[in-house]
Amino acid sequence: MDTETNDPIRYDQWIEDALRDVIRKTLAYTAKHGLSGDHNFYITFQTQSDKVRIPAYMLRQHPEEMTIVLQHQFTNLNVNDDHFSVNLRFSGKMETLSIPFSEVTGFSDPSVNFGLQLKTVELNDTDLEELKLPHDMVDKDQEFSDPDGADNTDNSTPSRKTGEVVTLDAFRKK
Repeated sequence: MDTETNDPIRYDQWIEDALRDVIRKTLAYTAKHGLSGDHNFYITFQTQSDKVRIPAYMLRQHPEEMTIVLQHQFTNLNVNDDHFSVNLRFSGKMETLSIPFSEVTGFSDPSVNFGLQLKTVELNDTDLEELKLPHDMVDKDQEFSDPDGADNTDNSTPSRKTGEVVTLDAFRKK
């Protein structure tokens, strides 16, 4: 899909919005109820945006991206529609950070093996070729085509096809 056009079907943006909403809801729940069990969050965000509010020394230490951990020593977690803010302790000093959801690039909760990577990118034809998708995902005209070229139309002994996993990482900017 070409983002330069006015195509009303914006899968890329809708997926990003949905993933950010998962993060927003998780943090809003945590702000209201606190962390339960072993839950803890690693949140990675871009630091260069003028909407990000972090102390200058942190920006110097992390000029592009920074990861924070919400686990034991955080206070005043506030969640709004477009950003969240939190107080965290760095080298013994309490600091307030304000991070727009639009700048979040990663979110994980290792206690339940959950993680999200954000900032999807569009694929061109070369990118699609490099994915080496199974033949049946590319050529929809052949009902039961085999990647090796065998004809599996014999109904007497149906062939079992093995599934292939295509991860979202294939669609992310490296």
